Amino acid sequence: MKKLSMLIVALLMAVAGHAQFEQGKWYVGAAVTGLDISYSGAEEFNIGLDAKGGYLLADDWMLLGQFGWQHSGLDGASDMISLGIGGRYYIIQNGLYLGVNAKLVHANHNYNDLMPGIEVGYAFFLNKNVTIEPAIYYDQSFKDHSDYSKIGFKLGIGVYL
Repeated sequence: MKKLSMLIVALLMAVAGHAQFEQGKWYVGAAVTGLDISYSGAEEFNIGLDAKGGYLLADDWMLLGQFGWQHSGLDGASDMISLGIGGRYYIIQNGLYLGVNAKLVHANHNYNDLMPGIEVGYAFFLNKNVTIEPAIYYDQSFKDHSDYSKIGFKLGIGVYL
């Protein structure tokens, strides 16, 4: 009996997880990036905020729009803003995902860059709609690879509607 009840709970959890990544769902999220846990050749201190909105076009496939702000402690402190588009594919129904994106980045009145990126993350459901989303990411700079390409960790929160 104990094994049967455990099997039923596992099946219900799988069905509940699948319902979150169905076609037609909306997504709103925010993440804190940097916190000195990202690395690039030009930055000493780094903190950033990302806001995302998305829509599941098909089961497990999400289209995302994103806006970001980042503060870096270079020799002279700088602020950077970014605007981008991306997508996610939820590999398995427990929340593991792969993401790709492309961002236009602007900083210091004269720095502009196009930065494609990839990420691997996990959507950990706190309840039916709210997730905590840790992710590891890589952003590639076309302007200056060694100083502005970045690998890092971000921690976000998401709401699936």
